[in-house]
Amino acid sequence: MATVSALYYYPVKACAGVSVPRLDVVATGPAHDRTFMFVSPEGTFLSQRRTPRLAIVRPDLVHDGSKLTLSAPGRPDVTVDVRSDGPRRPVTVHAWHGFGVDQGDDAAEWGSAVLGEPVRLVRVPPDHERRVDERHGPIGFSDSTPLHLTSLSSLDELNARILERGAEPVPMARFRPNIVVTGLPAPFAEDDLRAFGLGGTRLRWVKPDVRCKVTMVDQDTGEKAGPEPIRTLATFRRDPDGGVTFGIKLAVDTPGTIAVGDPIDS
Repeated sequence: MATVSALYYYPVKACAGVSVPRLDVVATGPAHDRTFMFVSPEGTFLSQRRTPRLAIVRPDLVHDGSKLTLSAPGRPDVTVDVRSDGPRRPVTVHAWHGFGVDQGDDAAEWGSAVLGEPVRLVRVPPDHERRVDERHGPIGFSDSTPLHLTSLSSLDELNARILERGAEPVPMARFRPNIVVTGLPAPFAEDDLRAFGLGGTRLRWVKPDVRCKVTMVDQDTGEKAGPEPIRTLATFRRDPDGGVTFGIKLAVDTPGTIAVGDPIDS
């Protein structure tokens, strides 16, 4: 039986994830997932593709999301009162243009010092509406879909191939999943999932997850550590439309709660 082995959400886009025993899933994905993001002074979102040091920023949302603490090695923590609404600034995520609620100078000054470039921290506003299309579902500041699922058997297969090439295996953190499952009948069997239940939710396959160079960033140090896993994925996981894939992207048909140990119910 395939079951959930780990769950994560990412309060600040492109920053470290938070491991939890259960996820409250709403239409846009896990509650508080990618609710915040760092942007340039012009409003362009920051990604580990260009700013790998984002990986060392560890966010912690407390008091039901009313306070956000940011920590990073070698820097004092900063805690800010979350502004759910207030002054807004234009922001962009890939081709999308919208607005984010500015979280103030303390967060901006802390982020700028850690990341080595001027940034602002913004939050999804209460009237936020964004989706790639109806198939993808509504999203906050994530790239395209509400959820991302990977499997341990797929990682084991990938790492066996990486070892055969004389390179070091990679941890699951490189793929920044929301849901990790174990017990699927074969590596990459998650590719065949379509509509299924998980805990109190109903989830739906949208597309394979085409991986980028973020997977070549060491998530502990915030430093580039390529060429794996992209080099090995390219030998057996090429997508017909381009790129290489690992994991699947999901939309939410029925919100609910998912807990570690929940079985996949197809």
